[in-house]
Amino acid sequence: MRTKANSELIGFVFLGACFLLFSFHKEIKLSESFFSDSLLTFNVIFISILLEALPFVLLGVMIAGMIQIFVSEEQISRLIPRNKFLAIIMSCLIGALFPACECGIVPIVRRLVGKGMPLFAGVGFLLTGPLINPIVIFSTYMAFGEDLKMALLRMGIGLVIAIVITAFISVLFKKNQLKLSKDSFHTEAQIHVKQPLVIRLRSMVEHGIDEFFDMGKFLIIGAFLAAFVQTFISTRSILDLGDGLIGSTIVMMGLAYLLSLCSEADAFIAASFEHLFSKTSLLGFLIYGPMLDLKNTMMLMSVFKLRFVIILTILITGTVLAVLLLIHPLI
Repeated sequence: MRTKANSELIGFVFLGACFLLFSFHKEIKLSESFFSDSLLTFNVIFISILLEALPFVLLGVMIAGMIQIFVSEEQISRLIPRNKFLAIIMSCLIGALFPACECGIVPIVRRLVGKGMPLFAGVGFLLTGPLINPIVIFSTYMAFGEDLKMALLRMGIGLVIAIVITAFISVLFKKNQLKLSKDSFHTEAQIHVKQPLVIRLRSMVEHGIDEFFDMGKFLIIGAFLAAFVQTFISTRSILDLGDGLIGSTIVMMGLAYLLSLCSEADAFIAASFEHLFSKTSLLGFLIYGPMLDLKNTMMLMSVFKLRFVIILTILITGTVLAVLLLIHPLI
């Protein structure tokens, strides 16, 4: 209990310090040698990543809290079709309806899987939620000069890749891969079933707060690493590594992973490279980033067992690259 309280206190202090530094850095009288331009740039990028991601994480943890208190295991089991193929398709399509980024979707998936949703269905939800929801598709359409083709390619190819990865997961993993046991999700939900609505709403908020601090520290670590990469590693040097179709696609996928952009905004960055790379390479950036990036890898490692995260990373990377190279002549 004391450890948890200490973790929450550290989280509050860290977030508060970052906010104060960002808000009042002009008023803080320090010599120029204390804060180099690079350090100031790092500070701005780090805070901007946090500010961009936090609203979606907050939305995600509150939905997760609602699932924990108001959704029973029986309701989850009725939601998923018994036919595995239909379950794979349905999980990917339902995920597309949620306007969540890759950070906000992680706590939701943890609760769903913990409440009894099959792991592969949770993965389908995880992959498509940040990638092909309506907000992301519209932003892609606008970013590429109202080019509907890029938006449809991102949605269609992304959905196919998500279905393929989900199918692989359904074959490779038969057991729950959460770090927490399913019992820890079930017991508390059963306690709240017959309680008054006000008590259940309070419990939902409490669960959301606990989830936020549980996820938040890994979001901070991921944002820190992403800001470090963006500040101290030249984007130009990364882009220079791309030579040919395969090389340029791998480079754009790697760039998407390192930049850790929110999926609602990444299309505008991708569009700025339109004169340098083929559409296949740009799609690598647009599809891979929402499925897997630096900050959400940290969050996945906090939720799932390490072996599962490693295999999922390999599957996502290999499938995205293979599918894009396969259909390149058609793009």
